[in-house]
Amino acid sequence: MVLALAICGATTTAALANDTTAELKTGGLAYVQTSDIAMEEEDLFLSRQEVRVDYLFRNLGQADIESVVAFPMPDIVGGSESDMAYGDAESDNFLGFSVVQDGKAITPQLQQRVTALGIDHTQALKEAGVPLLPYSEKTAAALQKLSPETKADWAAKGLLRIDGYAGGNDNPEVTPVWTLTSAYWWKTKFPAGKPVKVAHRYSPSVGGTVAMSFIQDGKPAYSYEDYARRYCIDADFMKTAAKLETAAAKSTGPHYTEQWLSYILTTGGNWAGPIKRFRLTIDKGNAKDFVSFCGKGVKKVGPTTFVMEAQDFTPEREMDVLFLVAGE
Repeated sequence: MVLALAICGATTTAALANDTTAELKTGGLAYVQTSDIAMEEEDLFLSRQEVRVDYLFRNLGQADIESVVAFPMPDIVGGSESDMAYGDAESDNFLGFSVVQDGKAITPQLQQRVTALGIDHTQALKEAGVPLLPYSEKTAAALQKLSPETKADWAAKGLLRIDGYAGGNDNPEVTPVWTLTSAYWWKTKFPAGKPVKVAHRYSPSVGGTVAMSFIQDGKPAYSYEDYARRYCIDADFMKTAAKLETAAAKSTGPHYTEQWLSYILTTGGNWAGPIKRFRLTIDKGNAKDFVSFCGKGVKKVGPTTFVMEAQDFTPEREMDVLFLVAGE
């Protein structure tokens, strides 16, 4: 595994704070493991603004195959302590997912399930007129309108947490703590021996913190080992981070923060055989920023872009990307 690191100059400073936002892991199309349909090509583009994936599939059998293809959305877990990064909190399609097959836009169906303590409570929320997305103003308003008996019942079932101190005993504040599991899916046909092109796009969930948490006073911090494993940071990257830390402390350079992007790659192993041609492009967006991730044969091909290409590729781990972002 090798490190992709872009070194650059920088100016200005930014204020320190203590805050962290978690990213949601997202990935590609899911499919029941099959020996009949091969993923011949996957062209994956990752940035903090957009994820683009273009696939080329081929049915290796002698007959057409009609089946279901799905895009699992990341689980959303309620709770006031959860600080998650995702798009429109009022929209079911909170990542703006879209899909095109052979040049034609597809309107996929959406399946959503609400669970708490391993039990499905989707129908109960629908019958009560409560939206399923935990982080939504509409959901919060609907929960406050529930009867005290329903609130108590849902709290006992693990759907809610009731805080009498926050809202007062007459109208205690309720916080959704259920898990929302969502997946977009559609039926499609894979003609025998013919290629099928599928492309999907969405805005990724990008987490982050307002400081570099893996380094402190030029030395590895408590989270270093985890960062080294997830993002393949090494001694050279740590030297660069130490210089950035020193420059920020002396006000001779910007304050750098972290942002993270995670993409689930291993679902690509469910198709027939390895991916014949795999191409990964990562764009850090700003020439002043830095990026680190695990990969083989990574090449810098532009001021902000890095490319990894592989033949007969079998993904064995997920893709986690660390961005060091220069403050303005």
